[in-house]
Amino acid sequence: MKRVQFAAAYPERLVHPLHRRVIEPGPVTRAELLTWSPTADATTLFWCDADADATASVVRVVDSLVEKELVEDGDGTYAFLRQDGYEFAPAVLDAIAAAHVVFLPPVVFLDTGDVRFEAVGEAAALGAFHEALTDLGDVAIEQVHEFERTASPSRLTDRQRDALEAAVAAGYYEIPRDGAVEDVAAALDCSTSTAGELVRKAEAAVIREFVAAGGL
Repeated sequence: MKRVQFAAAYPERLVHPLHRRVIEPGPVTRAELLTWSPTADATTLFWCDADADATASVVRVVDSLVEKELVEDGDGTYAFLRQDGYEFAPAVLDAIAAAHVVFLPPVVFLDTGDVRFEAVGEAAALGAFHEALTDLGDVAIEQVHEFERTASPSRLTDRQRDALEAAVAAGYYEIPRDGAVEDVAAALDCSTSTAGELVRKAEAAVIREFVAAGGL
């Protein structure tokens, strides 16, 4: 089976309301859909790269919102949301429902307008899903590799490895923390949202390998 990372940019009519708010100028430049329920009355866990007040201003545009709980962490805010339905455009939901693939969290909403996510399946099913998405918007395949149960640091991309090295050099992992994601972005000459994604994906790969190897 293959594991594919997609980047999609949808026309305005298909953009999720929360993503539309992220795209607008403001303190939130990145929102990650970390997990979601498989039911019609959606329960979702988001993470936004801003404080609780800014995150609240983003999630309140979700009309189906019934209840929310916000918890700040060192780099952003977790948003636990109860909704009475998903607000993805029907055409997008139809493409997802018809796909013979599975999706891996997170789904990342960026201020650039891109949505990044990963899907796993047989090559033919992934190809059919990609074709269906291209009927809805601009879709790029960013990475393709064999699906494995665990990730390995040896499989970090060069860019992810550079991000970790820049984070260490900036003091990002010092206690107390000396550096910030902005320092990584400056070192890599990229946006803060891109630097944050590189660091978080690299961290996730390293931690999964550590746990799989019995390091805890």
